[in-house]
Amino acid sequence: MSAKDLPAPDDRYPVRRALLSVSDKAGLADFGRRLDALGVELLSTGGTARALREAGVPVTDVAAVTGFPEILDGRVKSLHPAIHGGILARRTDPDDLNQLREHGIGTIDLVAVNLYPFRQATAGGATDAVAAENVDIGGPGMLRAAAKNFAFVAAVVDPADYGAVADELDAHDGTLSMATRRRLAATAFAHTADYDTAIAAFFAGDGEDGHPAASPLPSAEGRQEGGDTEADAMPATFTVDLPKADDLRYGENPHQRAALYGDASDRYEVLWGKALSFNNLIDLTAALDLVAEFGGGPPTVAILKHTNPCGVGQAKSLEAAYHKAFATDRQSPFGGIVVVNRPLDRATAQAIDAVFTEIIIAPAFEDGVLDFLQQKANRRLVRADLAPARTQWNVRSTAGGLLVQDPDAPLAADVGEQWTVPTERRPTEREWADLDFAWRVCKHVKSNAIVYARDGATLGIGAGQMSRIDASEIAVAKGAKSGLDFDGCVVASDAFFPFADGLEAAAEAGATAAVQPGGSVRDDEVIAAADARGVAMAFTGRRHFRH
Repeated sequence: MSAKDLPAPDDRYPVRRALLSVSDKAGLADFGRRLDALGVELLSTGGTARALREAGVPVTDVAAVTGFPEILDGRVKSLHPAIHGGILARRTDPDDLNQLREHGIGTIDLVAVNLYPFRQATAGGATDAVAAENVDIGGPGMLRAAAKNFAFVAAVVDPADYGAVADELDAHDGTLSMATRRRLAATAFAHTADYDTAIAAFFAGDGEDGHPAASPLPSAEGRQEGGDTEADAMPATFTVDLPKADDLRYGENPHQRAALYGDASDRYEVLWGKALSFNNLIDLTAALDLVAEFGGGPPTVAILKHTNPCGVGQAKSLEAAYHKAFATDRQSPFGGIVVVNRPLDRATAQAIDAVFTEIIIAPAFEDGVLDFLQQKANRRLVRADLAPARTQWNVRSTAGGLLVQDPDAPLAADVGEQWTVPTERRPTEREWADLDFAWRVCKHVKSNAIVYARDGATLGIGAGQMSRIDASEIAVAKGAKSGLDFDGCVVASDAFFPFADGLEAAAEAGATAAVQPGGSVRDDEVIAAADARGVAMAFTGRRHFRH
């Protein structure tokens, strides 16, 4: 639709008539008083009109303007030409103004509207009927009309703007500038877009928490090959709608801008130290994802650097688990992250404190531990919910758009029962426990990933290598540098061994059991190499690449 050739609007237009219809009544009475004091005629609906009258602010009901009462339990009240005509009329268009006069419609210069609280009404789960009843119809229509006509009309959706709008009206003889009206229009369009996204997300799935439900997961075999059933279908469109939580000092590097969007207040809280940086937040997420694998297990400590685990340990106490984790790599933990799956006690805190650790994450801190750790200012102490994140999608930017996938969820406690053993020898009970442990750690190491472990402790971790053999050699070298003995250990590989040489290298290092997805065209060669060396091997049937 092309624009009419009309005279340019003035920079400033007076506000003589305003329509107020809000769900959130915060600041309403004061805003109404200030508009009334400026001589602005106020129109309103339902509960907003009652609230203004109770505050002593004179107001005219919309029904008196339209000549039509509210109907259908208030579902229809402002959807009328007497309202939308007054909002949408172009003040520099003689035809528009003539039509208003012909039909006895007055202009409306300011629209203050915020919408039914859809997200709050559906948070935690809601029926379709409840959700539908909380879909606002008239509010978005009035907001969009005012924002569309921002050249002449102010659309005020955020109560935080009431004061600034009233101040400008006071200071400029009851007028608002084009810049203000345009800024308010941008806020209004963002608000209605956010609102529609929440509604669409609810009805795209089960609606719980305003997010679409996950499709039913197919079998591991189906995922390995890639499913194409209707249940596997991804959304036809993908919309990201998150409020800005914080402007970060910079991004991954100082020359990159960055901000955090969303609300993680129910997942973690910084109890001490500077605000988390872009890289801190990425590392914290990696730490929480890793420790979620061990939520119901014995005391577990993981040390991470640049999202990769340097070492992970399990023991009867957190302190012993920390020493196991640290023994894997005594150099890399400097400036890293430590996460524990139990309330942090004083003995473990003292052990951690011996090495500079930038972030310490725990579900809680025992009495006196925070005071002790706060003696060093240049660290962050974070209390976190260690339950697996209820994340619907994993999202990454790519050339031309976004890549969206299911998250690689934490493994089930009985995941080993789904594995198969293709070798002549089955793993011993101890080896089974170590394989389970190593596989959970390996899942969180950048590919190509190799993890050696024994007795609930990593012995060597090889991360992010182009060759699986290189990853294995690095893992062994790191363990050897720490003086660790690999005899009788197990090895985990995030993807299948493409050749027998990977398994052979692990056996030479001392591994007696291995866990890998399987699925290589040379599986028979790898199995034969394992049998020749007495190595027990388990196939998981599921790969865990991490890029």
